[in-house]
Amino acid sequence: MTEVSGSALTPVDSACRLIRETVPQISGVESVDLLAARGRILEQEIRAGIDVPLFANSAMDGYALRAADACTAPVRLPVNRRIAAGQAGGALPAGEAARIFTGAALPEGADAVVIQENCRAGDGDVTVLTQVTPGDHVRAAGDAVRAGDVLFRGGHRLQPQDIGVLASIGCADVLVRRKLRVGLLVTGNELAAPGTPLLPGQIYNGNFYTLASMLQHMPVELADLGIAADDLEHTRQALIEASARVDCIITTGGVSVGDEDHVRAAVESEGELQLWKLAIKPGKPLAYGKVRQAVFFGLPGNPVSAFVTFCLIVRPALFRMMGADGTAPAGYRLPAGFSSPPSGNRQEYLRVTVEVDTDGREQALPFDNQSSGAGSSLSRSSGLLVVPPRTAVEPGDRLIFIPYSELLA
Repeated sequence: MTEVSGSALTPVDSACRLIRETVPQISGVESVDLLAARGRILEQEIRAGIDVPLFANSAMDGYALRAADACTAPVRLPVNRRIAAGQAGGALPAGEAARIFTGAALPEGADAVVIQENCRAGDGDVTVLTQVTPGDHVRAAGDAVRAGDVLFRGGHRLQPQDIGVLASIGCADVLVRRKLRVGLLVTGNELAAPGTPLLPGQIYNGNFYTLASMLQHMPVELADLGIAADDLEHTRQALIEASARVDCIITTGGVSVGDEDHVRAAVESEGELQLWKLAIKPGKPLAYGKVRQAVFFGLPGNPVSAFVTFCLIVRPALFRMMGADGTAPAGYRLPAGFSSPPSGNRQEYLRVTVEVDTDGREQALPFDNQSSGAGSSLSRSSGLLVVPPRTAVEPGDRLIFIPYSELLA
């Protein structure tokens, strides 16, 4: 990769830092049932109140015994009981064995399990065919979690595996941040709702459905603010009404510099803009600020620009408002399978597919149509490849690749 000089707009990293440092965090918590907790943001740390497992248990089907009784093999031991999962283990006398099954409590005195494949069962006894050492095939009490362990910190976003851990310590509900109230307002006289016939000059309102779908998979309460006409007063009134209902307003379209772009003026008349125009491609005309007490994000109207700026900038900010940690999407380095001349002053996010080369290695190849209006390219590519400003790309250059699965996780 080579770099050439020149820059102008607010860099992406600087914009993200400004938003992260200035976006307010909401107050308010609620207790939710564990099955409703996926994706929610923990209010406070959670410590384990018990060991998991609570008791030593068998990791395999076999025979529980004292390892000292089978330090040489083969050895024959009487079998004094049968212990299944859910039954008390009792006590095991020296020189005896107990038939035991996976998950069953180890009897007192036993310190090992020999798997049934290494035994020969008899009538009331068992012959152990291999040498046994203490701890063989035993899950110790507290092996997974110890009482007092900090399992999760406040600000952690709960995932399905976390729900299972909480259930394993007997937790039935959790205290989480309340849902963020987000209003979505699209602008443009040309927009029509899907399912209605298009009039001359109209297009369907795809941005609303893309953004609403992503928001519905976040811990937010979504308010559909409708479509604002390309009129300053209409837009201003829509923003005023929204600011009284929601914590954050998101608009699409109307933030550029055209004669019919009124969102910026409407925001500045009722609040302030802290950020406008980023060094990002696609998505330069992104706006951030306030409308009265509500946080405001103005996304570009082109579908790819709206998608990219929402995923990279707005979505992490919304989680930040709910007190979440680690909100930035993560990527990994992937070799480029193409060459391109030096990029401009904006950081580019190329839609790419991931393919395997003749040597069996993954490489990133740019999708043919990089137009910001080609929304279908998002469904036909694998993710975004980050090309820094003023950078030429050569085959084999390792660039950051962000899969869509990470952007939408």
